Amino acid sequence: MAEKKLVEAITSMDEDFAQWYTDVVKKAELIEYTSVKGCMAIKPYGYAIWELIQKQLDERFKETGVENVYMPMFIPESLLQKEKDHVEGFAPEVAWVTHGGLTELQERLCVRPTSETLFCDFYKNDIHSYRDLPRVYNQWCSVVRWEKETRPFLRSREFLWQEGHTAHATMEEAEERTIQMLNLYADFCEEVLAMPVIRGKKTDKEKFAGAEATYTIEALMHDGKALQSGTSHNFGDGFAKAFGIQFTDKDNKLKYVYQTSWGMTTRLIGAIIMVHGDNSGLVLPPRVAPVQIMIIPIQQKKEGVLEMAYALRDRLSGFRVKVDDTDKSPGWKFSEQEMRGIPIRVEIGPKDIEAGRCVICRRDTREKIEVRLEELEEKADEILEQMQKDMLERARAHRDAHTSVATNMAELEDILNNRPGFVKAMWCGDQACEDQIKEKFAATSRCMPFEQEHLSDTCVCCGKPAKKMVYWGRAY
Repeated sequence: MAEKKLVEAITSMDEDFAQWYTDVVKKAELIEYTSVKGCMAIKPYGYAIWELIQKQLDERFKETGVENVYMPMFIPESLLQKEKDHVEGFAPEVAWVTHGGLTELQERLCVRPTSETLFCDFYKNDIHSYRDLPRVYNQWCSVVRWEKETRPFLRSREFLWQEGHTAHATMEEAEERTIQMLNLYADFCEEVLAMPVIRGKKTDKEKFAGAEATYTIEALMHDGKALQSGTSHNFGDGFAKAFGIQFTDKDNKLKYVYQTSWGMTTRLIGAIIMVHGDNSGLVLPPRVAPVQIMIIPIQQKKEGVLEMAYALRDRLSGFRVKVDDTDKSPGWKFSEQEMRGIPIRVEIGPKDIEAGRCVICRRDTREKIEVRLEELEEKADEILEQMQKDMLERARAHRDAHTSVATNMAELEDILNNRPGFVKAMWCGDQACEDQIKEKFAATSRCMPFEQEHLSDTCVCCGKPAKKMVYWGRAY
């Protein structure tokens, strides 16, 4: 009875996807709610996933010359006001500090929603000559945005992220870095998170406040909604002019720098849950699984069973591996391993020991594979690699099966209401059409993909000549 309960505690995805998500987040022990509305406590298992994301992203950053720094969490109001579009874009979500102890502050301080203004203030004193460029900095920190509707990982009032902020001598260099980081994000999502993404450019309506251009990677969740999973912005010299960031170039003339910024957040954990999870809980890609292998001893009270489980653990020390030696029943342990999304479990009992073998069970397909004990390390490695590849392919097949084409508004409406997913459609480039689609169908332009297709000559909305193919969808 107890074994059934653990899985019954999860609402089925098809019945109520939002409730399924909340159940998984709680039952897999990723977070706990706190007494601060909209803020979550990330528990050890959830934080361990973030640490693996952070470690692997950071390594990739450093390979491209990025250096880590840390800026203050408070921004004086006067500093935030310097770039008009930027402050207007963030004003509704800003949290303000008005008192220091019992004393009212002379100037309000904003708790950083993002750190462009702080980096600009820093760069104007840090950069003097072309020899100081480029500056390629990143910080790992938390930011605060006073969201109305919150959901663990996807939208919380405080969340963890990295934000890169770079300064360059030319527009070309800035654009190159902007695209380079977007591609780095896309490769990371596909190679590490097994999550396929669409790479593209945001429309002017959807771009970052204060940016010349915003590039994005868009992923499709299991329920057919889109999730913006990483963005990279080219600021041109707009911020540099607002903050007076100048350098003396080789020709001895004073010039403004060109800047970029790019970020990824703990929202990626929400994406992993919604792309790969199933009705038994989490399914973690091996490369971000805090525990890759769980060894479960069967009839562990029998002589030699636990000893063998520990011996296998020691042999598998090249992986993130644990033994479940608790006194729960094997069935309960299986349910728990599945709920937590641990990629593979190794079952070992008296009969297995006698036969010189064990059983490996894959979390994603539930396939059971008999393995000779002497081949365990090799087989485990092979299965984890295969699982990483299969999870990406499965997610890609799901996305492609949920991507449709619309050539007019009737088709667009029909698809959005009856076939959740991405919709590819042509667009004339006029914001009025974008507004109309959002108003009528609650769908937004996700991106203008780098890989353009010519689906028809006319805009899906107004019928005028089309300029771009756009991915549309409802989003988180």
